[in-house]
Amino acid sequence: MRHTLFKILTLFFITFASAQNIDVTGNVQDETGFSIPGANVIIKNTSTGTTTDFDGNFTLTGVEMGSTISISYIGYVTKEVVISGDNELTIQLQEDLAELDEVIVVGYGTQKKNDVTGAVAVVSSETIEALKPIDATQALQGTTAGVSVTAPSGSPGGGYNILIRGVSSNGDNGPLVIIDGYKGDLNTINPSDIETFSILKDAQAAIYGIEGANGVVLVTTKSGKNNTKVKISYDGYTGFQETTRKLPYLNATEYALLLNESYAANGEDLPFPNVSGLGTGVDWQEELFNTAPITNHNISASGGGETNTYYFGASILEQDGIVASDKSNYQRANAKIKLTFDIFDKLKFTTSANYFNNNRKSIGENALGTPLFNALNYAPTYSLDQEDTSGFLGNEVVNPISQINNTYNKYSGNSIEGTFQLEYKPIDGLTITSRIGVKSYSDNGKTFSPIVDYGSGKVFNTDRSSVTQTKNTNNSYTWDTFATYSKVFAEDHNTSFTLGTSAQRAWGDNLSATGYDVPNNSWEFADISLANGISEAKSTSSYIYDSRLTSFFGRVQYDYKSKYLISGMIRRDGSSDFASDNRFDYFSSATAGWKISDEDFLKDSSIIDLLKLRASYGILGNNVGDDLYRSELSGEATYVLDDALVTGVANGRIPNPDATWETAEKLDIGLDVNLFNNKLEVVADYFIEDRNDLLIEDFPVSGILGAGAPGAGLPTVNAGTTRNKGIELFLNYKQLVSDNFSFGVSYNVTNISSEVIAVSSGAVSEGGSFSVGQPAIARMEVGQPIGYFYGLKTDGLFQNQAEVDAHPSQSDLGATAQPGDIRFVDVNGDGEITLDDRTYLGKPQADYIMGLNLSFDYKNFDFSTYMYAELGKETVRNYERDQNNVNRLSLYLDRWTGEGTSNSVPRTTTGGTSNKLFSDFYVEDSSFLRIQNIQLGYSLSDEVIQKLGISRFRLYVSVNNAFTFTEYNGYDPSATSGDAIGGGIDYGFYPISRQFILGLNLSI
Repeated sequence: MRHTLFKILTLFFITFASAQNIDVTGNVQDETGFSIPGANVIIKNTSTGTTTDFDGNFTLTGVEMGSTISISYIGYVTKEVVISGDNELTIQLQEDLAELDEVIVVGYGTQKKNDVTGAVAVVSSETIEALKPIDATQALQGTTAGVSVTAPSGSPGGGYNILIRGVSSNGDNGPLVIIDGYKGDLNTINPSDIETFSILKDAQAAIYGIEGANGVVLVTTKSGKNNTKVKISYDGYTGFQETTRKLPYLNATEYALLLNESYAANGEDLPFPNVSGLGTGVDWQEELFNTAPITNHNISASGGGETNTYYFGASILEQDGIVASDKSNYQRANAKIKLTFDIFDKLKFTTSANYFNNNRKSIGENALGTPLFNALNYAPTYSLDQEDTSGFLGNEVVNPISQINNTYNKYSGNSIEGTFQLEYKPIDGLTITSRIGVKSYSDNGKTFSPIVDYGSGKVFNTDRSSVTQTKNTNNSYTWDTFATYSKVFAEDHNTSFTLGTSAQRAWGDNLSATGYDVPNNSWEFADISLANGISEAKSTSSYIYDSRLTSFFGRVQYDYKSKYLISGMIRRDGSSDFASDNRFDYFSSATAGWKISDEDFLKDSSIIDLLKLRASYGILGNNVGDDLYRSELSGEATYVLDDALVTGVANGRIPNPDATWETAEKLDIGLDVNLFNNKLEVVADYFIEDRNDLLIEDFPVSGILGAGAPGAGLPTVNAGTTRNKGIELFLNYKQLVSDNFSFGVSYNVTNISSEVIAVSSGAVSEGGSFSVGQPAIARMEVGQPIGYFYGLKTDGLFQNQAEVDAHPSQSDLGATAQPGDIRFVDVNGDGEITLDDRTYLGKPQADYIMGLNLSFDYKNFDFSTYMYAELGKETVRNYERDQNNVNRLSLYLDRWTGEGTSNSVPRTTTGGTSNKLFSDFYVEDSSFLRIQNIQLGYSLSDEVIQKLGISRFRLYVSVNNAFTFTEYNGYDPSATSGDAIGGGIDYGFYPISRQFILGLNLSI
């Protein structure tokens, strides 16, 4: 009986215990009803837990009745819920400003978002996930006010240029990039490993001193979270690419008719007496462009315990080019690790490391004589394998397919980079941080030039094979040690003090060698060890560099009741790039803010959640010098030794021991507004920057100093000032319409105007080329923006001889004008047209930069699109060769053929004219609107993924670079070399690709 009673009681307790364990499902949202993915859901006092999926859903199995679950997420107040029988929970988290603002990185620390007094923009991992950028830089295009991103090439691995608030310097305008505390490059990291971008746009960047003038991009990579079980995520896609554009060129019949007319106009025999059988001929663009695959795989694992967190990531990208895929392709592999350990209560260790490997093949591009240039200019009457052996098309234009077949090169690079950091908190409020960031990058390249004959007199003919091999090593480290002390006095006075030091070093070397007479004239044998030919020309070259920077910095932040805010910072930098007397300087700034919404008359407003006025002012530096104070042995010299001429070296560029860095004086006034329960965010800024002491190359000095010697050159001198000013506006609205539908809209616009204020002695800097043998077409000159286009202004076409006779003579330009020729404007009014009449023709920088981003969520579907626009800029059309017999754009179908037939496109003739001189006929409006991403996704329902035992399963389709709306005739209206003087000149840019992608997001 006793045994029976024991069994009954045991069964009762087991049954009772089982009845008290239930499965709990729920959805975690913010105050507006938007789902919060990645929130931590933990059973209190245990290590059991999970994270919410993309839609904010979670499931916990076997939860004991009466236990407490804790829900937490960065930026929100942790919430605890007692399980009392309701197993379907909807949990809303309230914003915790203190926590939320910890993610706003401002350099050597963080700051509360609502307390930020500088112009700081943030781009989150959600944006990166939506855009699927190949290069992390692309995530900044159109998503951030004041930031423009351009591509010098659409080829795989081509890279990107970043400008923050326009072009201020005639030299380097790229921002400083800091990744987890070390100085890095965005193209070496996997975009999927990035948690946030923080962009410092104003004087707040003075904390980076000599390197902060062009703005600072701070990158925080992903990490694990404490007390969370391992989360494994996969994000992969595959797809194909195609060109976004083919230029309208003449077909074979149109081309032959145009040439016949051109020859007839000059009294010459017709080159095509019978055009009836020519048809359309070969479309060389069609032959060059192809559909190319692209694949990308990312996998990560993250989590953490009570005293540690971890994140591991790995990715591989393979992208073929849309031109000659076997000769134009790119592979990138990344491996990422980030760990944190609490060594003991007051000491924390963090390490972050990234391995990067890339392999690239490329074709020549954006220059005269490259395959795309030749595809546009090669005659459509030739067959695919036919060479211009007679030189009919001139000495520079060759068969583009043959040219690609004779292109051989490869490039490979490896990088290891990361940080090691210790964070010590000896007393409350004091944090001492010491970290070292390191980067080591090495690469090697090989280029093979085979023996080839494209036809009589072609400049690309090679009668001797050669192979050139290069090896580069680049190393750097940054060692920062700083202390931050935060203290609240008398409850309302919040203070923070930061004091630190930084030391940097960058060093490396290069070695290049060329070997001649490659065995079998073959890529397989292209190696210097096998190329035993002898050349009189020097076949080796090398260089080394070593640059160092030492700094001390401090910052004070104060606010009263978090309502009135002020901060000041100062940094002392010393650079080895300049002479000892000019190596050190101080850079400082001050910022202030007023939270008007916290005043009594607004704090109870049901409409205004935040109204903050802020301002900043400071002086920053731009270190664009490189041994300017020393004379290098880079000149040419010939000596007589033992009665023989011996080639040696001599002094090169004239040194300037007084050279120092540029300085930027920045003022920013901003307004931050949050309305309607934080559904609408408005950020507005007015900014003005004076860039002083511009380092101007080739500054004119007396000839007796030796600048005219072979290999010598004029010095680089601090001698100019520019001014940039503008307005930024950012709007962001999100709305939960119902349980099944929500949407978000984000828009930003920036207006920038720039002008050169002063240049010593009125000197003019020139750059950029047009056609062959013509003067430079880009300038830096007082009263104009940097890099503006400089050429002849047109006034239509001469329609008859009477108009020619009534107009100032154009003979000094090289030819006497005739009806149908371009009529140039006598700008200086001297009664004749000469090169002295050249004037402003446009600029490559946009007046307006805009981004519009839309997102919708309906049940299990999500949709997003990102758009980017640049308005008020010009690009030079320079991909047309001015030889008589090359192919032409179809715009020449509307050429002048008689009085009244055209007033824009000149006549065609083989005779001499001035129509091919650089003028605004070749300058085009390159404003554009690009729909850069369209994405539609579908996520499995909670019930299904619960059965599958996963936390997320989402399929999506995406189109990148979907449509571009522009009147520009070239491949890409946004493309530019990025040069301050000489950018925006189109020699035949490799077009960006339109990508059609099918992808999967999976988390377990």
